[in-house]
Amino acid sequence: MKLPIELDRPLVFFDLETTGVDTKTDRIVELALIRLSPHGDVLERVRRFNPEMPIPPGATAVHGISDDDVKDEATFGQRARALSALLDGCDLAGFNILRFDLPLLDNEFHRAGIEFDVKDRRLIDMSWISRRTRRTSKGLE
Repeated sequence: MKLPIELDRPLVFFDLETTGVDTKTDRIVELALIRLSPHGDVLERVRRFNPEMPIPPGATAVHGISDDDVKDEATFGQRARALSALLDGCDLAGFNILRFDLPLLDNEFHRAGIEFDVKDRRLIDMSWISRRTRRTSKGLE
C-alpha cells in the first residue's frame, strides 16, 4: 500500500473508551488502533479490557460498553506487555491524546509495572490541530 505521507518509523492512530474522564483513576475498557509502517503495512486492532471496576452508566451511555461486555475479557495488565511491544518505537496520533488518552494510557501501563515513555516520539493530536485551525480561520492567531 502506498501511503500519502512518508514515514521514517511506524505511526499509530489510537482511541480509548474508558470508565470515565479522570486520567488518574479511570480505566480503559477498549483500545482501538491502526498501525502504519513506513513500508505501507497496516495493522488494525480493537481490544476490550475488563477494567476491574464497574463501568458507570454515564460512560456506557457514551460508548455502549457495559460490564457484561467486558466481564470475561483480560485486564489491561494481562495484555500490557504485548501492547507495549506493539507501540514501541512508534509515533502516536489521535484526537485529544495529549490531554486524555496518553495520560490515562500511561497510568494503566504504570499500574501494570511497565514504563511508557513518549519523550522521543512525535505526537499528533488532532484536537490541537482542529483548535489551531479554527482560531487561525477566525483571525484569532
